Amino acid sequence: MSSNIASKTRPLMVIGWQECIKLPELGLDHFAVKIDTGAKTTALHADDIALFRKDAAAWVRFTCPSIDDTPPRLCEFPVHTQRDITNTGGTPETRIVIRTPMVLARRRWKIDISLTDRGSMRFPLILGRRALRRKSIAVHPGQTYLVSTPPPNRGTNP
Repeated sequence: MSSNIASKTRPLMVIGWQECIKLPELGLDHFAVKIDTGAKTTALHADDIALFRKDAAAWVRFTCPSIDDTPPRLCEFPVHTQRDITNTGGTPETRIVIRTPMVLARRRWKIDISLTDRGSMRFPLILGRRALRRKSIAVHPGQTYLVSTPPPNRGTNP
């Protein structure tokens, strides 16, 4: 490997299967997510998902979930794309996808998030492998909160 390429490579960051992230444009700060390398796309629980037009572009309006002490709120984002995604039950569905910044362990980058009903799931967001790709991140399946602290309302055990 040339020294030029090596100098641009971040050191490997090992994260647990459960960590806390921030989604600043959604007003979500330090909340627990499940790292799911079996899922390609990150999925966020959203209610009242509705498409609309704004300045001749497709936008989506949805209610962002209440997480910990953060009340639910109405969000509007440009639609990044729509994807056919197989849900947890194995049923394919077309989902609206937004693109927004995420912060994990003081690293910040944009990720794609599909909007769906995750109301019956323990975690309002699963972080899929596309969000971690090319970020020099490995997931330790037997550990939690290796790069973040647990949220105040949760312990370290599932």
